[in-house]
Amino acid sequence: MDLEPLSRRRFIRQLTTVTALGALGTSLFGCDDKPGTQAGAPAVISQRSDQVVPFRYPDNPTFDLVYVADSLGYFEGTRARPQYVGKVAAPQIIPLVGTGELDLGTRMVPLVISAIASGLDLKVVAAGGKTLQEAPHMKYFVRDDSGIRTPKDLEGKTVGFNSFGACAEFVTKKYLRQQGVDVDRIKWVVVPDVQAEQTLATGNIDLAIIHPPTSGSAEHNPALRKLWSDFDLDEGLGGMAPYSAHGRFLRDHPEAARDVVQALAKAANWVNGHPDDARKITAERLGMKLELVERFAYVDDLVITEPPIQYYIDILEHEGKLKPGAVQVKDVYTNAFNPFVRGTV
Repeated sequence: MDLEPLSRRRFIRQLTTVTALGALGTSLFGCDDKPGTQAGAPAVISQRSDQVVPFRYPDNPTFDLVYVADSLGYFEGTRARPQYVGKVAAPQIIPLVGTGELDLGTRMVPLVISAIASGLDLKVVAAGGKTLQEAPHMKYFVRDDSGIRTPKDLEGKTVGFNSFGACAEFVTKKYLRQQGVDVDRIKWVVVPDVQAEQTLATGNIDLAIIHPPTSGSAEHNPALRKLWSDFDLDEGLGGMAPYSAHGRFLRDHPEAARDVVQALAKAANWVNGHPDDARKITAERLGMKLELVERFAYVDDLVITEPPIQYYIDILEHEGKLKPGAVQVKDVYTNAFNPFVRGTV
């Protein structure tokens, strides 16, 4: 079940799943909340403005720079505030950003490329997460007694991952093909990260691809064995998890957009410099045991570079999901709202 390039009509159809939930729920932090600043956090942005622009954002049970920036007070004194709209299923985030139901969202690069190819109005505005050997974007687990040790062992097996059309599908298939594996002999099924460890342990899938922070629990499960991380597959080239914004928000509120990106970049740098404190925020937010929470790593200053985007354009074209030349790298991103980029201050 591979995704074709997502059409505008199909993206809009996906919205019904979320809108049927009503008002999209309530926020974790209200717009008037003033959470305390964490120890070691850089100074709060000091600029003032009479107009504060809310940006609509999911309030999902995950680790996210928007929540971190909010908890550190980085939106205080700026022209932007998160307006949390409740939980939004991960596959719905980019469709909702692309149609303007959300102003900002974070999901992997291939989903953004497909959205742009379908005519939706959004841009990557901040680089987001990155893969390090010690902090990968995703990990690959098998049961310890499975006998699966090499890529070829996966032929005839079932692989569970969080969604089609994103990193887990494309990074994995690219790597397996390079290793001579017939990926058509593998059964690919969608299993949410929060269910993947149990689904694997009970034998309903043979390999689980799990993202942090959920992968930490699987790492500590003695019945499971880590096979690889995405760093082992492509040294992190496919691991950039960026933030994308709707075009109307960028055009109508450029100063607020700049403040959002600056707050996120400051939060990203804080996380990189205080990984253990960031893990504590994750544990508290998600109700996880601290020892099971894995660290996150982010691109310095969230400055976007082109190779991770070109990587996915090439994959999508090779997979037949994108017509050659339909989307160029510069169609996908802009650093214009990042004050850490030279020339934009």
